[in-house]
Amino acid sequence: MTTPLHPFVILSALVGMALSASAAEPQPVKTVRNFGAAGDGVADDTAAIQSAVDASAGDLLFPRGVYRISRPVVIDLDKAGPASVVGTGAAKIVMAGPGPAIRFVGTHEGTAAPASVKPTVWERQRMPMVEGLVIVGDHPDACGIEAIGTMKLTVTRVTVRGVLHAIRLAVRNRNVIVSDCHLYENRGVGLFLDDVDLHQINVTGSHISYNAQGGIVVRAGSVRNLHVSGCDIEGNAQNILLDSAGSATGVAEVAITGCTLQHPGGEDSANIRFIGADPEGARTWGFLTITGNVFTDTETNIDIRKARTVSITGNTVGTGYRHSLRIEDSSNITIGPNTFDRHPRYRDEQTADNALWLGKCDDVTISGLHVNGVRRTEGGLVLEDCRRVNLTGCTILDCDNAGLVFKAVSDSRVSDCLIRNDIAGDAAWRSIKLAGGRGNMVVDNLLGGPAEIDAPAAKAVGNVFPESRGAKDE
Repeated sequence: MTTPLHPFVILSALVGMALSASAAEPQPVKTVRNFGAAGDGVADDTAAIQSAVDASAGDLLFPRGVYRISRPVVIDLDKAGPASVVGTGAAKIVMAGPGPAIRFVGTHEGTAAPASVKPTVWERQRMPMVEGLVIVGDHPDACGIEAIGTMKLTVTRVTVRGVLHAIRLAVRNRNVIVSDCHLYENRGVGLFLDDVDLHQINVTGSHISYNAQGGIVVRAGSVRNLHVSGCDIEGNAQNILLDSAGSATGVAEVAITGCTLQHPGGEDSANIRFIGADPEGARTWGFLTITGNVFTDTETNIDIRKARTVSITGNTVGTGYRHSLRIEDSSNITIGPNTFDRHPRYRDEQTADNALWLGKCDDVTISGLHVNGVRRTEGGLVLEDCRRVNLTGCTILDCDNAGLVFKAVSDSRVSDCLIRNDIAGDAAWRSIKLAGGRGNMVVDNLLGGPAEIDAPAAKAVGNVFPESRGAKDE
């Protein structure tokens, strides 16, 4: 019985026929079955599939079936020429040995600039592709897809499950696209940028979930222009971890937009954790934008450390069991309109505090922030040992103990904010607590309760307390 061909395969055949130098005798479409692959889930198809690669078949086509392999299928792009690994969505590769099921090896050593790309890369190595396959692991050290030295790698409509790392990019790659993939329930990382020199990578429209060592993880290397958009990323140890620590050139120029990130991956998990430290531990790397996302239900929703130049705006954030926002030892931070609240789906007693905290930060603008319902911590928004903070137009409501807390903050301004608590029975509640520091101003705020402001540290002017019938603190 002949296996039906995917429309992509039929289209490839028709194009090949049209362009064939010998139109009278078009070449038949070949699949891995033509090279001896059984696809029955029992036979070892490694040698047959590798034979198809070594024959420079170009399109490595997988009809419906289960293809069991015991060692990596290595696609040496300079030898094999342009290569695509294509399935119908009904083809599955079972990796029953150590290492990646598919390993691309290229020789690109340049940048993304056209002049740096050698002719042999353009002619024989450009845009290797994996499409329409399922890859599962049947060995403790099995992995999914690995790429080294590639130019314009594209991985699309691929499911990887039950391996160590689903997709691993190492050494050096340029211009990568990962789209419409399912990287699900793996023992390691979903998408692992492992000490790689990689500029320009787009991750779009993918589900990356329940990976024991992280969803998207960048460690060391030199990573620029990482854009993650329209993805659902949940239940990983760290949903997104971008860690420059120890790297000379770090992770920078990152946009995370329009994603849903949620569900705890264990103690100290985070939806986004960015560490911008250089080898000396200084705050060096950043240029990070986080916008238009939905965050819920993890230990820390957004965790920024040792970063510079960060913009966080337009996000909806709920129920961080420790922190909804935590920023430490960072500079040039803009926190625009975001909504921080408690997610009604998760019981209050599950939540440690839902806190917003900034410590040891300089040059910060906070505007239009809406904060509601921080519990069991010292205040709704806490800034500690910070300098040159401009906090304006924020709304802080119904938070335990205090609305806004400044500790040892200097040269900063709080203005035009609404801060109150309408939950009964909290006589000790304070709208603002400001102690220590110097050169601060607290001006023109509408405060729903008493303020404790250290006079030597701040000048308070024009604030209104409704319960005192409009009296100001002139």
